[in-house]
Amino acid sequence: MTNSIESLIEDLKDGCCARPFDVLGIHDSAVHRSGSLSSERGKLIRVWRPDADSVQLVDLLSDKPLGSMQAVRRGLFELELGRPTSLPLYRLEIQSKEHQSFTFIDPWQFGEHVFSQVFVEPYRSYRYMGAQLVNLPLAGHDVQGVMFRVYAPHARSVSVVGSFNGWDARLHPMQGCDDGIWRLFVPHASVGDLYKYELRNAESVLLPHKSDPYGFYAEQPPGNASVVYDHSRYRWQDHHWQQEGSRQGQLNQPMSIYEVHLGSWRRERQFDGGMRWLSYQELANELIPYVVQQGFTHIELLPATEHPFSGSWGYQPVGLYAPTSRFGSPDDFKAFVDRCHQNGLGVILDWVPAHFPSDPHGLGRFDGTPLYEYADPRRGWHPDWQTHIYDYGKPAVRDFLISNALFWLDCFHIDGIRVDAVASMLYLDYSRAEGEWEPNVHGGHEHLEAVDFLKRLNETIYGHYPGAITIAEESTSWPGVSKPTYEGGLGFGYKWNMGWMHDSLEYMRHEPEYRCYHHGELMFSMEYHYSENFILALSHDEVVHGKGTLLGKMPGDDWRRFANLRAYYGFMYAHPGKKLLFMGAEIGSLVEWNHDDQLDWQQLERGDEWGNYSRGLQQLIQELNRLYRESPALHQSDYDSWGFSWVIGDDSKQSVYAFLRRGGSQAPVLVLCNFTPEVRHHYRVGVPNAGQWYELLNTDATGFGGSGVINSGGLCTEFVEAHGYEQSLVLTLPPLGTIYLIPDF
Repeated sequence: MTNSIESLIEDLKDGCCARPFDVLGIHDSAVHRSGSLSSERGKLIRVWRPDADSVQLVDLLSDKPLGSMQAVRRGLFELELGRPTSLPLYRLEIQSKEHQSFTFIDPWQFGEHVFSQVFVEPYRSYRYMGAQLVNLPLAGHDVQGVMFRVYAPHARSVSVVGSFNGWDARLHPMQGCDDGIWRLFVPHASVGDLYKYELRNAESVLLPHKSDPYGFYAEQPPGNASVVYDHSRYRWQDHHWQQEGSRQGQLNQPMSIYEVHLGSWRRERQFDGGMRWLSYQELANELIPYVVQQGFTHIELLPATEHPFSGSWGYQPVGLYAPTSRFGSPDDFKAFVDRCHQNGLGVILDWVPAHFPSDPHGLGRFDGTPLYEYADPRRGWHPDWQTHIYDYGKPAVRDFLISNALFWLDCFHIDGIRVDAVASMLYLDYSRAEGEWEPNVHGGHEHLEAVDFLKRLNETIYGHYPGAITIAEESTSWPGVSKPTYEGGLGFGYKWNMGWMHDSLEYMRHEPEYRCYHHGELMFSMEYHYSENFILALSHDEVVHGKGTLLGKMPGDDWRRFANLRAYYGFMYAHPGKKLLFMGAEIGSLVEWNHDDQLDWQQLERGDEWGNYSRGLQQLIQELNRLYRESPALHQSDYDSWGFSWVIGDDSKQSVYAFLRRGGSQAPVLVLCNFTPEVRHHYRVGVPNAGQWYELLNTDATGFGGSGVINSGGLCTEFVEAHGYEQSLVLTLPPLGTIYLIPDF
């Protein structure tokens, strides 16, 4: 044996062999067993089984014995075949040191034809990396197994360990290649097998076992192993939805989003009194019909990617390529999305490329170096969340993340993503004091690599899925977040309107008698509305960490609280922009959201006034969603200045607002809001159309829990000029109420 082979064998024994195929498997032999040179080249088979006492070689096709292998070193076995007419496929019959017998298809017999590079479409690396099921048609025989690939360019060695090899890292060392990707085909591995990677850093120091960055299925803690999964098994039934999907993200379509944390929407009581999570199947049976009944167009899921810590709500994901197995398998999650589509619901997934946690089995210092994160903690460590930050400048990291976004659209038919914490990505000094951040090459605080990444992300998604939805949670005034990249924007489809949320909730917190001094807070959003494609979001962030609930933010007694909230929702649904409500907002929950519990559904069953108010609010949301979907004026021109105009914006004394919404050739909708508890009799408002006007919605209707101050029948215009129109209406404004009026068009 040459010195290089000797060195590799020593590496095998030490568990740090980087090129096992150079010594194991089938090789040319120019040496007889006697050690003298031969004029004829035979084939020498070497097998590495440190757990074996004896090894027999058997032809895989004919079942004929090929011979007993000789133990030449501890764990290393050899057999010379002379000059076979063809290379055999073989299996090993092993007698272990514990006197157990088992068969094993030797992975080292599969060489270049397995490891040859396969062209991979840009940003589709998930089709190549991770644990890929492989069926090799060799010599008339199909050899099934798993091809493992993992990127670890700075590792000294990598082994795959799992349930198929007793978690013994000695048995399956992987082959290192110049591209930094380690590879090994394991013939007997199959769907459902658990696995991790055992890596040694450049100094041969053993690292904690790592789960697969591209793992498609994840074991729950404390194991946290990846699971071999077959993406081809599920049969989708959402063909009609996919054909119509190109319209989902269009700006002139209605979008009313129900934001959900799957683990706490509803829970099932157990015999011991505890509460368990609903499964994906149970959520499909209960959540989807509920959301459909409430009239929403989309469900947005707080991150459903695998995350060990439930208290992070999914915002500290470790397995970006795996739907959390808390609620079932990946196929179960596919079935949930499928059922949504069959019921006319789009699915948006919260996606977290802004940071990743430091769990030892995760991406942090994956190969002993800061492989996925920035090395400099001024860029690579997030002080708020105590997490790593992706190095957006590395091609491998960009590919990993953008491939992941496409993965969810490709394999799980997700309709869009909402990108979390975009502001933290855009600014190098985000949440950092002076001296704790490093300026960019121009001396500024803009994170140029993150900006480039976000542009590429959106260009790639919309290039493949023109009807997709990408949403930015961006809390600053960064220009052009939802403008195309060719216009200098970041390329998102939509942006959460954090300014509207803050200003409008601040206004609603004021006692009605003081709102006259804050009249502009509800109007300011229209000063900048057309700068972005905004979504009005009342999200989970507004009902946690001591902020209370939306109902709890409203002043007054129980009746006034609910009346305020009803009027506010009426204003929100009429305001330009798409809509989002976090679960529980539709029932007027007074208990702050707790991820370890369920929503307080019992308040809907109460027989007192509170129960009546809660049921009424739920009914109002149903009606608002119906009108929003069915009235083009309320959604078709959200981002066209023609679609909105103030009618009354100066009645601060009475805290009354009036505005028009228009859409296409359909009837306009006149919206009036009275944010005081005083009934406004004989209130005059100018209107663009003469004739009869009808009340389309009144948040004070008794069916919604209100006091019943409505405008029944038709309202006829008078030729009295008001608010710039030649004709006007005289009507009654309900207390703490919003009304929608339409003309007899």
